[in-house]
Amino acid sequence: MPKIVLIGAGSMVFAKRLIGDILTFPSLSNGTIALVDIDEEKLEVMAGVARRMAEQAKTGTCIEASTDRRQVLSGADYVIISIRVGGTDAVVKNHEIPLKYGVDHSVADTMGPGGVFYFLLNGPAILEMLRDVERLCPQALVIQYTNPMAMNCWLANEATKVRNVGLCHSVQGTAFQLASYIGAPREEIAYWVAGINHMAWFLQFLWKGRDAYPLLWQTVENPEIYARDAVRFEVLRYFGYFVTESTRHMSEYAPYFRRTPQLVQRFAPPSSRDLRNWNEWAIRRQERFQEMKELVESGQEIPFERTHEYCTYILNAIETNEPFCFNGNVRNTGLIPNLPPGCVVEVPCLAMRSGVHPCYVGDLPAELAALNRSNIAVQELAVKALLTRDRELVYRAVQLDPLTAATVSLPDIRKMVDELFAAHAPLLTL
Repeated sequence: MPKIVLIGAGSMVFAKRLIGDILTFPSLSNGTIALVDIDEEKLEVMAGVARRMAEQAKTGTCIEASTDRRQVLSGADYVIISIRVGGTDAVVKNHEIPLKYGVDHSVADTMGPGGVFYFLLNGPAILEMLRDVERLCPQALVIQYTNPMAMNCWLANEATKVRNVGLCHSVQGTAFQLASYIGAPREEIAYWVAGINHMAWFLQFLWKGRDAYPLLWQTVENPEIYARDAVRFEVLRYFGYFVTESTRHMSEYAPYFRRTPQLVQRFAPPSSRDLRNWNEWAIRRQERFQEMKELVESGQEIPFERTHEYCTYILNAIETNEPFCFNGNVRNTGLIPNLPPGCVVEVPCLAMRSGVHPCYVGDLPAELAALNRSNIAVQELAVKALLTRDRELVYRAVQLDPLTAATVSLPDIRKMVDELFAAHAPLLTL
């Protein structure tokens, strides 16, 4: 009967999804789900949601909740981390300050000045959690969901001995999109994907065992489909492979799509999902919380079903020894030889009772490896900056960011970083 600790359980959407997934697996649902969040009100509501869902599922699941993770980590088999340090205010600063200097982020949680400072906020908190894991449940497998994924996993690998794997839904999500683009049922496609998080590559894309890339190339000429994913189709057109992360995300990882307002409008125009109207975004989050609170108080049934998130499939594979294949973020131990050793790569992995086993991929096509290395250079310096408490390396990390380098002069990059340091000063550790 496994004990699963979910840190960052105050998320009204993600936490509910994971709890629902756990309850659909017999191998997981008779153990303990321990919820942790620093927001006591949200934690209380989510604990009520979890208890109601467990009752509906008619399982023997024990639900625990605490604002102090150390109270529930002892004896944990799995620890799932999904946090955001600084909340909406930090997100706003990571968008608005770079924008003053010409860096037009779309998301700002993975790369660029926003991504680097997102890491400088989240990384130290995650490191404290991992230290607690080492002390209280050293055998636990840590599932890392917090962005920037690669930097956080790299930090974990360098500074701790905790077993960890980073998970993201972009691989399976993109696979489902590609199936829809070519008119194939999801269950009939197969793929081999590798690279780095948010910039991994469909090295093979198959339908009924046959190469489906010719069909994908045809969709490039379909104006309706192209308009739904312009950046990724441009990457396919000029680099030959489809990338895993969305047009919205991918547009800020390379220097080609966001240098000017005209380019943004052409390739990745703002949508309702972009976090630009901060008041609306905050209102939506509060509305979701209120809806969930009222649902718990009303006594109504809370609908849920198993999702396509990898997490619980991995846990089930370990508990039952039923193998499960997925793409995970792990240390590059020669898995992709033409990417730097020790960096974090996203590669096919096999989960079974003995743990998570990454697969050897081999060299990526040189042009794809080069695009990955442009992001890895930033990740490496940001992680080193945090570990050595060297602020100069933060400046250099941002200077190497592809979009920033294409839009901002070196003196202005330093001014921008200075402003970000000042804005986040109360929450920074270096």
